Amino acid sequence: MTVAQAMVEFLSKQYTVDSVNGVEFRERLIPGTFGIFGHGNVAGVGQALKQYQAADPTIMPYYQGRNEQAQVHQAVGYARHTRRRQTFAISTSIGPGSSNLLTGAALATTNRLPVLLLPSDTFATRAADPVLQQLELPYAYDITVNDAFRPLSKFFDRVSRPEQLFSAFHHGLRVLTDPAETGAVTISLPQDVQAEAFEVPEEFLAEREWRIRRPEAEDADIRRAVEAIRAAKRPLVIAGGGVLYAYANEELARFAELTGIPVGNTQAGVGVLPWDHQHSLGAIGSTGTTAANAIAAEADLIIGVGTRYEDFTTASRTAFQNPDVKFVNINVAAIDAYKHGTHLPIVADARKALVKLNQALGGYRVGADLEEKVAAEKKRWDATVDEAFDTRFTPLPAQNEIIGATNKAMNAQDVVICAAGSLPGDLHKMWRVRDPFGYHVEYAYSCMGYEIPGGLGVKRAALAEAAKLGPSAVVRDVVVMVGDGSYLMMHTELVTAVAERIKLIVVLIQNHGYASIGSLSESLGSQRFGTQYRVLDKEKHSFDAGEHLPIDLATNAESLGAKVIRIEPGEKVIAELEQAIRDAKAAPEETGPIVIHVESDPLLDAPSSESWWDVPVSQVSELESTQQAYKTYTDHKNRQRKLLG
Repeated sequence: MTVAQAMVEFLSKQYTVDSVNGVEFRERLIPGTFGIFGHGNVAGVGQALKQYQAADPTIMPYYQGRNEQAQVHQAVGYARHTRRRQTFAISTSIGPGSSNLLTGAALATTNRLPVLLLPSDTFATRAADPVLQQLELPYAYDITVNDAFRPLSKFFDRVSRPEQLFSAFHHGLRVLTDPAETGAVTISLPQDVQAEAFEVPEEFLAEREWRIRRPEAEDADIRRAVEAIRAAKRPLVIAGGGVLYAYANEELARFAELTGIPVGNTQAGVGVLPWDHQHSLGAIGSTGTTAANAIAAEADLIIGVGTRYEDFTTASRTAFQNPDVKFVNINVAAIDAYKHGTHLPIVADARKALVKLNQALGGYRVGADLEEKVAAEKKRWDATVDEAFDTRFTPLPAQNEIIGATNKAMNAQDVVICAAGSLPGDLHKMWRVRDPFGYHVEYAYSCMGYEIPGGLGVKRAALAEAAKLGPSAVVRDVVVMVGDGSYLMMHTELVTAVAERIKLIVVLIQNHGYASIGSLSESLGSQRFGTQYRVLDKEKHSFDAGEHLPIDLATNAESLGAKVIRIEPGEKVIAELEQAIRDAKAAPEETGPIVIHVESDPLLDAPSSESWWDVPVSQVSELESTQQAYKTYTDHKNRQRKLLG
């Protein structure tokens, strides 16, 4: 066999095995391969995929894409929705084909989500040297473009000889299926080695199972955590994505109901509890609810479950103002369990740790004063969101209204997708989630352009999910919410959805620029500089005051083959938007992508989280706006904790 043929057959026979509450799962680890072909992979991986497709299309299904980075985003979206049990492989040519994967690799690793990257490389033999698109460094001739993946990947190897294929893929898949280590796994494949023939042992091509490791919490750690919880007066749980990946949401609900301890959630943790659960405070931190942040400010014990404590989560270390606050951190990854200098790390699976805590905490419950404050703060925030959703601005609505209308028109099991701009923060604090799979916002890397390809990956997973349940199963609708700035970064995967007749619903919000950074710029005294899409004023060399660009993104989407629904400005915008989403949901699955175009007023902000995010302001400036912003910045900076724990 050639190296590429052996690799494809090997990947087709890899399975993840998992057990949750006594239920066993066995699924293909790599259900398909994406690829864009060039001279680096067309005769290697491309030939192998074609050969197996001709023999049996189910061995390793091939999927097209329009951009290599977007293909990674599709794989990441699929991996998250399958709770890290499955992902895709991505094959690229050398040079720009490979380097286009770099942003996707960083996104996957930052989010702790598995993806298998197979960038092609220059000749291992150097028989043709230099080849087209080869990077030449005079001080290190063995370095290629693919070495840029090393700091972005959780595992990197280069198969310079056929025999190295065995160890490269065994170790690569070990990392890919390890909850504590997973991320981008990159195996570089020189173009000549891909096509080289060698003897392949039968055992390499046999079926192999990779069990998802879910380590138990040590009893000594549980005892210490229980002591800390029983001693606390105002404890608070911060739940992250690790709760969902461990299928621990039901055990977390039991924990909250048993103890009365309230729960705030990170971006990745939205869905750990329904929004209206009596112990759910919703989002926490810089994009959090006033309820979660009010409780966090006084908390004397933070119980972090499956969170990596991003700066948004901690409000740049200003969220926790109790001078005696301590941390109990439960995480399968030691790097996260030890954060904030905690003396009580529990390196374990979130669900298994919560099971033990629930067993050990019998008879404990927080004081009535804390429960009363939680109820009052929840009521205050819910009223704030109701007002934001129900207030009507004309002729252009606020983004709050658009979010509310979208939320109202979707079913509980549907999934909302977002990644960058002002939308993620507004969704985090206001989206009323009702299903553990209902919210998918990529905010670890917050990558502009993720939304459409990431949503397409989630939709693929939703279709596969429904197929397993049988013909009567309801397919989740996937609704992408994206602003015009992020749409223009990477909208080409609409063509992929058209080609495969995949119904992806896209709510495209036109606000003529970068609304999020515009608002941030204004708050930092930089007057929204460079954040608006306007015609250049050549005399002032400014893009800040000219006419809006004559961009018609609805027509753009239509030209790519998508069905488009235009919502015109006016008094009925929100009612028409709700109906458009319902119409899109009612359309057959084979309709393909449906884009709903709506304009908004970017100057109408969401309700305040009464929190902060540390973005430095110039210490000296000739602009009065910057001088005032610096005074505000120093006030917040004085509340920042240098070290927590």
